[in-house]
Amino acid sequence: MWGKLFGRDEERPADPYALPVSRKEKRNGVYALRALGDTRVLAMVEAARAGHWEELKTASAPFDLGRDHQVLGELADIAGVEYWIGGVAEADEEHRATALLISGARHIVWGWEARTSARASDVSQEQWRTFHQRLHIAEEHLLEAAELRPEWVAPWRRLLTSGRGMSLGAAVNEARLDAALRRDPLDLETHIEWVSQLQPRWRGEPGAALEFARKAFAQAPDGHRLGCVIPMAHIEDWVESGDRNCLDTPQIQDELRDAARRSILHPDYVRRPGWQEDFGIFAMALSLAAESLVAPRVYYELGGAFTTWPWSYMTQPEKVYARFRRFA
Repeated sequence: MWGKLFGRDEERPADPYALPVSRKEKRNGVYALRALGDTRVLAMVEAARAGHWEELKTASAPFDLGRDHQVLGELADIAGVEYWIGGVAEADEEHRATALLISGARHIVWGWEARTSARASDVSQEQWRTFHQRLHIAEEHLLEAAELRPEWVAPWRRLLTSGRGMSLGAAVNEARLDAALRRDPLDLETHIEWVSQLQPRWRGEPGAALEFARKAFAQAPDGHRLGCVIPMAHIEDWVESGDRNCLDTPQIQDELRDAARRSILHPDYVRRPGWQEDFGIFAMALSLAAESLVAPRVYYELGGAFTTWPWSYMTQPEKVYARFRRFA
């Protein structure tokens, strides 16, 4: 039915690396996506959790950590990596850049774990001290990784996050944005990070993020995942707004529908490991906009897969996702 409705009658080939989901993992048809839903990523994550560097190198061979932000993000979220990855960078000269990249990404996440998501006024001096210590290490490691592998975009995208956290200022962060986009002008994660930095809570101007997102998407070919920058900009506006219904307008609904059809629902869209996050961004924005034409298709394609981002903006995110899915 959905293929006929949206002009896609052909069967999608089965993904040989799709991570099976058991019935126990599903609650009312909803399950938390693990390891980007990919068996190869799961092998990489398990090696990192065990602290097995040789196994991690082998498992990560199918991926380019210098460009694949989502795969790198899986490693950055693993507690304990920070205790041994620095030693690896010293011992394995051939793969020093990769180890430094992982370390830098992990130290940013570890730094924010110390700071927490509390308002700045509620963060203690000790928390701030730990936060900045960890971000300082992240900066050192990412800058060296960028020097060792000048073609990589991932260090520069992560340096945008650390630069924001350390309040390095507009000039530094704009230079880092330019460095990232020179390496990949259509890099989605870089654009999403900049959309966040343009928000008023980070001293941006109202409307600047959406303007940036629209200009970026206008340059993308049909089927490119950069279309996700449009719903993400609207979600960020929703976060900033005191009006919970601020996205429920015909104009925003039309823009989200057009972006979805030109990106994730286009025949040329490529489903890579973690594609569910792209669909999740659209699902959240479409639901917040009370859109009813494209949202059911997006939730149908997700098949109940729940991704932490961007639903972490919500209180009880998985429950909200399940409720939106039920009413889509």
